[in-house]
Amino acid sequence: MTKVQSRGLGIWGLLGIGLVILTIGLFALRARLQPEPLPVLGRVGTFALTNQLGQPISAEALRGNVWVANIIFTRCPGPCLLMTRSLAALQSRLADRDRVRLVSLTADPEHDTVGVMRSYAEGFGADAERWQFLTGSKAELYRLAMNDLKLTAEETDPARRENLNDLFIHSTTFVLVDAAGQVRGYFDGTDEAAPERLRGAIRRLQREH
Repeated sequence: MTKVQSRGLGIWGLLGIGLVILTIGLFALRARLQPEPLPVLGRVGTFALTNQLGQPISAEALRGNVWVANIIFTRCPGPCLLMTRSLAALQSRLADRDRVRLVSLTADPEHDTVGVMRSYAEGFGADAERWQFLTGSKAELYRLAMNDLKLTAEETDPARRENLNDLFIHSTTFVLVDAAGQVRGYFDGTDEAAPERLRGAIRRLQREH
């Protein structure tokens, strides 16, 4: 082998090593830009409830959409208002094409009838096409909230109520559900950054498909 041939092979060897390093670097960069998928934390089963327009809403009606759920009651003087304002902020940041739904369950269906829920929803500028305020059977609401979404919901012992509106103990959490009905994340509903964090997580779910 001549010196020229040897030099040529050496150059090609260096180029090959450089290509391998570049490829590894590109894979590492892609991994950073595309984080691991959100974990599957549970699954939402079937349910049949009623929204603020008196329309039946089921798990099947939400299928194909990413959705964010929480539990409130309209007489709540504290965290429910904060959470509902937060979802209103999220609603304003979502485009129609995003196929995202917001779902607010009531912990107080005896008071929160269709009419009460409609008035409450309108007060926060809820778009009824995208944001469902659900009422119905207490057993069905609590089963969905507690069994499927893993939220807390229970009546406050009358002897321990601090005021007339201290009626329920409930979670102040947003639950992120994917288009297949799988629970994929939990977010602090009282955190001012929740709308932006949710929007980021929603985008991650949408990139899976």
